[in-house]
Amino acid sequence: MFNDGRSRKVIFLAHCFLNQNAISDGTADYPTAHRPLVDFLLDHNISIFQMPCPEFIYLGLDRGNIHGAESPVTVENTRIRREMQKAESDRKLDSFADYVVSQAKEYIANGFEVLAIVGANRSPNCGVDTTSDDNEEIQGIGLFIDKLSNRFEESNISIPFIGLKAADDFSIKFNTIVSKD
Repeated sequence: MFNDGRSRKVIFLAHCFLNQNAISDGTADYPTAHRPLVDFLLDHNISIFQMPCPEFIYLGLDRGNIHGAESPVTVENTRIRREMQKAESDRKLDSFADYVVSQAKEYIANGFEVLAIVGANRSPNCGVDTTSDDNEEIQGIGLFIDKLSNRFEESNISIPFIGLKAADDFSIKFNTIVSKD
């Protein structure tokens, strides 16, 4: 099964790397997508699964603050984090995490390699190495990535998590996964 032209390799990518128009106001680094990252993945025959953006879905494009871009990024991200920690938002995060894990399980069950989960560092939801809290960027994990990590662990699925910012040299961070080519 699936003995056609597909690579059978996929990476799960934070929504904003493919859609900068969904990112919170004042934080976009590219006009559309993180083209160097996308080109790199495609050049290595790695398909891209775009994870949902919990902030966009739950708080909207303006994240519930039409003046968000007037605040320092970490201050606005802390406000967003607080909104996403409310009970209703937390339930939605559970639902999003379940959805992503179910997709990964389907790929794995059919012999595909899920090479990594890639989150956006500094994000209150998708940060892997750093997140925003207490009005600063701190070492730690975002709310959504934390739920994903727990769900994968509960399912006994080991997939590396990689955190990126737009300015990072992602080729170094992806060295271990592209060496599987």
